[in-house]
Amino acid sequence: MKLFPTGHATHPQWRMAAALVLAQLRAQMALPGYAAAPTLGLVYITDHYAGDARELLDYLSSELPEVTDWSGTVGVGVSACNAEYFDEPALSVMLLDVPADQYRVFSGVAPLPAHPPHRDPGAFTAHTALVHADGTTPDLAGLLTEMAARTETGYLFGGVSASRGASVQFAVGGNGNIAGQGAASGVFGGGLSGVAFGAGVSLLSRVTQGCQPVGPLHTITQAQDNLVLELDDEPALDVLLDTLQVTLEGDPQPALRMVRATLAGLVDAGAQPQGQRRTGHFGADTRVRHIIGLDGARRGVALAEPVEAGMHLAFCQRNVAAARADLMRICAEIREELAPEEPEAAPLASAALGGGAAQRAALARAPQHAPGERPTARQICGAVYVSCSGRGGPHFGGPSAELQIVRHALGEVPLVGFFAGGEIAHHHLYGYTGVLTVFVDAAPDPAGR
Repeated sequence: MKLFPTGHATHPQWRMAAALVLAQLRAQMALPGYAAAPTLGLVYITDHYAGDARELLDYLSSELPEVTDWSGTVGVGVSACNAEYFDEPALSVMLLDVPADQYRVFSGVAPLPAHPPHRDPGAFTAHTALVHADGTTPDLAGLLTEMAARTETGYLFGGVSASRGASVQFAVGGNGNIAGQGAASGVFGGGLSGVAFGAGVSLLSRVTQGCQPVGPLHTITQAQDNLVLELDDEPALDVLLDTLQVTLEGDPQPALRMVRATLAGLVDAGAQPQGQRRTGHFGADTRVRHIIGLDGARRGVALAEPVEAGMHLAFCQRNVAAARADLMRICAEIREELAPEEPEAAPLASAALGGGAAQRAALARAPQHAPGERPTARQICGAVYVSCSGRGGPHFGGPSAELQIVRHALGEVPLVGFFAGGEIAHHHLYGYTGVLTVFVDAAPDPAGR
């Protein structure tokens, strides 16, 4: 794969913004390092253009007839490379250089097929999927679980549309109509849509949380519906107040202000919590949810998600420094996976000094190369970044600061994305997070072929 052409612009008139984007795309498609004839486009618009979504998509499709497939949605903001557009009319477009037999656009009226017991060897098989969702869809969490089951890896990435007007989604496949969608023109509302990718599309994805734990990880030992009654066999409300070092006695307002600034990070029952115990940050196994009430009579804490005994919970707060550090961490993980550092040789005397076992274990896990040979870096062809609408530049210290962190860490890579009403990774719906996914070229052949 070659670099994915991208374009982004803001203008009060959507047609002028689209013309600026088209000029950028065509200029890049003429460059040697960029894809010259991509067939799949991702388009993200701010809600200022939501009422003109159908006309905008028709315009892009007519001006780029070689792009036969489109997917995308609306956000309160959109992102592109090192820029983000909030509360202004804007769009961001990326054209993906993906083989036509390695992706499928889907929507609610043309869903991905469920896996049959005996699949046709020549049929398309979804391994991962970029998903756009309408937050008003009933049982959205269940739909995401079902969608994940339609892929080989169970991995989804994407987000929930965010709009102060219409929550639109784009889904166009093949000759302009997905089989089964009838007369629909490719602009939808409700349900799920997106692009499924086959095994031939190599990508890496990471989740960054925007919250910092303010207390230890607890086990929910008693719960009812959305109400956490006990944590580690102690009344949940007492644990929360002790964690925040506040009391409801006397004037409760200072304590209530602290509670309003606090959220809860949840890990499913039976899962092994990883992120907080390993790095001090939440990992992708944690979902952050609002505290929606306190039950003084039963000493419980009500959350914006049903809970059950056996789940793990840590109270947390939104933290700018933690959000910046964790975003840099996931970028570093992606960079390291694409271009791993050559491990240093262990000192010969290390075993005698007591550190030999750990070092030998680390070296055994490291990739092995011939003496003097360094692993070949793989190129990022494009990236999709979906961030919470409550994050963005202001949460990171200034306009476009979040995207500039990504650019500084990954370099000048083509990027497109939007600021969502919820983020999707694995088969979960998150909040206050960023989901960064990069598309990379094929792994280099060790023999140089």
